[in-house]
Amino acid sequence: MSFGSVIRAKRLELGIGLNEIAERMEISPAYWSRIEREYEKPPSDALIEKVAAILGLVIDDLFVEANRLPPDMKRDIPRVILAYRRMRAFGVR
Repeated sequence: MSFGSVIRAKRLELGIGLNEIAERMEISPAYWSRIEREYEKPPSDALIEKVAAILGLVIDDLFVEANRLPPDMKRDIPRVILAYRRMRAFGVR
């Protein structure tokens, strides 16, 4: 699944309308619709965190779907790379 489809599926599962989620996120419904339909790139980190809280999703999972690191990992890139390299060296995937 892609970022937009994950968000849309969860939003629909919870019975939250597009206008409602956009209002809660303080963005336009048209913009959010484009994100869900993959016409826009995943939104800012702040919006990813906000939608995760609204939908009860794991923030890290959403950042993976958005193909980027969560903000806390961005701040510590050298340690993230080192941990990744160590895991790879031991065959952990």
